[in-house]
Amino acid sequence: MKSFAPLLIFVVLIYAALVAFLWFRQESLLFLPNMPSREIVATPADIGLRYEALRLPTADGEELDAWFVPAPGERAVLLFFHGNAGNISHRLDSLRIFHELGLSVLIFDYRGYGRSTGRPTEPGTYEDARAAWRHLVEDRGIPAQRIVLFGRSLGGAVATWLAANAAPRALIVESAFRSVPDMAAEIYWFLPVRLLARLHYPVEELLPRVAAPVLVIHSRDDEIIPFAHGEALHAAAGPPTRLLELQGGHNTGFFHSRARYVAGIDAFLREELGL
Repeated sequence: MKSFAPLLIFVVLIYAALVAFLWFRQESLLFLPNMPSREIVATPADIGLRYEALRLPTADGEELDAWFVPAPGERAVLLFFHGNAGNISHRLDSLRIFHELGLSVLIFDYRGYGRSTGRPTEPGTYEDARAAWRHLVEDRGIPAQRIVLFGRSLGGAVATWLAANAAPRALIVESAFRSVPDMAAEIYWFLPVRLLARLHYPVEELLPRVAAPVLVIHSRDDEIIPFAHGEALHAAAGPPTRLLELQGGHNTGFFHSRARYVAGIDAFLREELGL
C-alpha cells in the first residue's frame, strides 16, 4: 500500500494543477484573437464590395474596429457577430453571401480582436454588442425592426444576449453552443467545470426571452460544437423558430453547404420576416 502513496500524490497534484489551469486560464482558452493573427489581411474592397471603415466607441472607453458594407436594394441590415478566433478580415466569404442576399452588414471586432482596443471578457463583449447596436439605431437612424442579428459560434452567444435585451427584427444563430459550462463539461468531463466556470454565455437560457423570430443553423458534421447543441437551441427558442441543417465542419459548413445555406436564409427572410 505504501508503494502506491507517491503515485497517488502525483495523480492528485496533476489533477489539482489541471483544475488551477482551468480556473485561471478560462479567458485564454475561449478568446483566441491571435489565431491566426490580429492583422487585418484583407478588406471588402478585395472582393469588390464598397464599404465604410468605422471606429465604434463603447460606453467603457474602448474603440472597436468595424466595417459597414451597404447592399443595393437593401432588404435589411445584418449586425454580424463573429466567432472566438481571428478578426473581421477573415469573414469576407460571409460578407459576400450576405451581400448577395441583399443585406447590408455591420461587422465589428470585439475588444482585443483585430484593431480594436482592450482585452476580451464576457461582460466586455456584451458592452461591444451595445456599442454596435447604438451605432446602427442612434448614429445611422436605422429602425430596430430593420435589423437582423447574426452570430456564428461564440458570436451566437453575444447576438442572443443582445436579442434578449433589445428588439431586433430577427436573430440568426449559427454553430453555437448551449452555454460555456455545457460545452466545457463535454470537453473536460473529468473536471468539475460547472463549479469552476467564470464564463457562462447562457444561450439556451436566454433564447426564451427573445421575442423575434429565430433561425438556428448547425451542421451535423460539426466537429467542435456537436449538432445536439443546435437542436437544444432550436427547442429552447420561442416560436416562430426554424432549424437549418448543414453539412461540413464547424468553420466550413456555410461554405460546404453554400446553396442550402443561402436558400435557407433567404426563405427565412421571405417567409418569416416578409423581406
